[in-house]
Amino acid sequence: MSTTPLAAVPSVHRAAPVFRGRLGRDARSGHHAVPHRYRLHLSTACPDGLRLAVGHSLLGLGDSCPVTFLPAVPDRPGGGHTELRPLYEASAHHYTGPALAPVLSDDWSGRIVSTHAPDILRDLDRFPRADRAGLYPRGAESVIEAVERMCAEGVEEAAQRAGRAGADPAERAAALEVLLDTLGRLERVLTGEDHLVDGRFTAADVALWVTLVQLDTVHRFHLDASAVQRIAGHRALWGCARRLAAHPAFGAHLDLDGIARRHHGGCQGLEAAGAAVQILDWASLLPDSPDTSRR
Repeated sequence: MSTTPLAAVPSVHRAAPVFRGRLGRDARSGHHAVPHRYRLHLSTACPDGLRLAVGHSLLGLGDSCPVTFLPAVPDRPGGGHTELRPLYEASAHHYTGPALAPVLSDDWSGRIVSTHAPDILRDLDRFPRADRAGLYPRGAESVIEAVERMCAEGVEEAAQRAGRAGADPAERAAALEVLLDTLGRLERVLTGEDHLVDGRFTAADVALWVTLVQLDTVHRFHLDASAVQRIAGHRALWGCARRLAAHPAFGAHLDLDGIARRHHGGCQGLEAAGAAVQILDWASLLPDSPDTSRR
């Protein structure tokens, strides 16, 4: 596919994560990507956690890198999890911040490797695996990264600005246009295609699917009905979301109740008319044997 329609939205500065260790392919890295050493801690009600859970399943790492599923709604101030507190305290002397998920931990040392979800997914891709294609195929990395930035900035962040309570109407309208323009570019790439990059599953498909889940289950509650109808008009995008939801690596991790509880528990925005315009009936699309390991 051409990279032209996937030109990235300008980068937005974000606060640096607390821990950003990386896994290497040899022992000299300090964190060698070997089976049975590392563990993921995540909540699938969180978009970063959902993205990692899907990627982990696509890579077939259930045995070599186990997952600890956390409650949908954090039980500590600042979005922290009590269950993660010992890891944070073992990893940083006198740590006083919230114990946030997701976390990649080292079971050998009892310490955190990383809390930065994009790095974690790339590092999971380094694990040895049999008969499984990677999520970041060589030669397609820049295109995948462009899709990931478009999803994060052109869709997620734009949707948040478009639905922000008390924002200037002109600012909300401008953000909606950024959102619709980004969806339109992704729509053109997917028209007549099943995948965004390389004709197969990659991290780009994972990022897009999680973004569309958030758009329909969280962001539309703060948009007006006409905006949601325009978003729903991208048939190739929502057709892709529908197909992926039926795939066990995707749909088995979709915790609709958890997403709703997390959203309503922490959201301070005002509900708008778009809340009544559901784009997909997600529950009807899920695999017959849902994952029951989450809490």
